[in-house]
Amino acid sequence: MDILLIAGLWLDGSAWDDVASALRSLGHRPVPLTLPGQGDGSASATLDDQVATVLDAVDAASGKPVVVGHSAACSLAWMAADARPDKVSAVVLIGGFPVADGRPYADFFDLEDGVMPFPGWEPFAGPDSADLDDEAKRAFAAAAIPVPGGVATGIVRLNDERRFKVPVVVICPEFSPAQAKEWINAGDVPELAEAEHLDFADIDSGHWPMHTRPAELARLIATPMP
Repeated sequence: MDILLIAGLWLDGSAWDDVASALRSLGHRPVPLTLPGQGDGSASATLDDQVATVLDAVDAASGKPVVVGHSAACSLAWMAADARPDKVSAVVLIGGFPVADGRPYADFFDLEDGVMPFPGWEPFAGPDSADLDDEAKRAFAAAAIPVPGGVATGIVRLNDERRFKVPVVVICPEFSPAQAKEWINAGDVPELAEAEHLDFADIDSGHWPMHTRPAELARLIATPMP
């Protein structure tokens, strides 16, 4: 089974190295994606460019791939299900939720010179980063790739209601499945409120389990395989 892996903000495809190795040992074909503007040196990339890269990977996959999104990239994974509802077998969302149609993709922090740099660890104090030691934090910050403004402020577009038929698994790192269900039931995540096949999985980690719990994360990703 092909598994497309899309990392969140400030990360390129190498963030998945350990998870990809574990998935291969489980008999799957992981495809970590390096998105335009997040690893190719282009600060002028747009959200549309990143969506196109994901859809190209879906179209090139063998069979119907599972599309995995981490953090902000949960929206990219969901946009793939929207654009290719008949070609995506399942969507796995790690530590995040899809943005609703018409909303900005990830305008969480101020832009500087047209990009959104990693803001440091203060916004992620607490459960998000509790399982990262000082060395891991320094390495992350040093390798962080500023997100192009055209990506961060791009507008999410969703058009095909068949996306709600695509099975979804929410992997919950710094929050619990109970919290995720509460947010969805309260209307805070309208896209998942309409999903017809929605499951949850817990992982005892911070916001970046691909770094701290890669083998366990790989097993959870592989769980929804047909």
